[in-house]
Amino acid sequence: MSDERKKLLEVEKLRKYFPVKSGFMKQSYVQAVQDVSLFIYEGETLGLVGESGCGKTTFGRSVLQIYEPTSGKIIYDGDAIYDSGSRKKVDILPYRRKMQMIFQDPSASLDPRMTVGEIVGEALDIHGLYPGKKDRQDRISELLTQVGLNSEHANRFPHEFSGGQQQRIGIARALAVEPQFIVCDEPISALDVSIQSQVVNMLEDLQQQIGLTYLFIAHDLSVVRHISNRIGVMYLGCLVELAESYELCASPIHPYSKTLLSAVPLTDPEKNRHRQRILLQGDIPSPLNPPSGCRFHTRCPYATDRCAQSMPELKEYSPGHYAACHMLDS
Repeated sequence: MSDERKKLLEVEKLRKYFPVKSGFMKQSYVQAVQDVSLFIYEGETLGLVGESGCGKTTFGRSVLQIYEPTSGKIIYDGDAIYDSGSRKKVDILPYRRKMQMIFQDPSASLDPRMTVGEIVGEALDIHGLYPGKKDRQDRISELLTQVGLNSEHANRFPHEFSGGQQQRIGIARALAVEPQFIVCDEPISALDVSIQSQVVNMLEDLQQQIGLTYLFIAHDLSVVRHISNRIGVMYLGCLVELAESYELCASPIHPYSKTLLSAVPLTDPEKNRHRQRILLQGDIPSPLNPPSGCRFHTRCPYATDRCAQSMPELKEYSPGHYAACHMLDS
């Protein structure tokens, strides 16, 4: 049975390499994102998880072209907004209204010299929205109220707010131009635990009210499981598994996904005490010099010679459940 839902974003074989000078007249590359392909349905939340440095944030920023991709193809709402195989350069500015980002560190992402009103209203000015002074002020007040702040806060500076309030300002800035798609780059990792649930609930409420689509990047699998419709797992720049949220958490099929989920605490103390933890051996390889073949094979307990020789393709093993592992083909 085919899925009738609309694909808002499609990414094909996306790569992002960062050049690094390693000596006189010698240059190497950090392979931050390697051939990642996925799609996001309109109105859904796709969670993206993995260890620090696996390329989650770089992928999100490359999709928005904050970082220019090295190669690949990005299709947004049917339009190819990036295609390394085409000579045609696409003007990305009109798409920035539709695609926004909530940054990880709210204090670092807000200009300390600008008032909250100037920060939230900057995007309105760039895109020529609400040119009238009163309309602009009303829109800023509406946005601040929408994220749980007061209109009087528009005249204050970022340092006068708590971390949770600063993140709300960042969310208001992202909502200012009425986007369809938002990359949430670990939006709660810098916040207190008591504030995290408030921000997550607010994001869910906004999604229901406005019909937003999210790419939700995070480390906390319990939060990702709660907010996401589907979850993708990344390791060393590669997407290794992608499935519905419940299915991935209940029945992961990639060895790395199983390892991550075995570390998530259970609410039942008795089950938590007797569960089997999967411990990986060795260190994470460097993206500057990644291993040949499957990038996980140096730490995988099931690795064979084939794993070291060729990179596994991301294949669909059950409806909507994708994984990249040679072990699943045998």
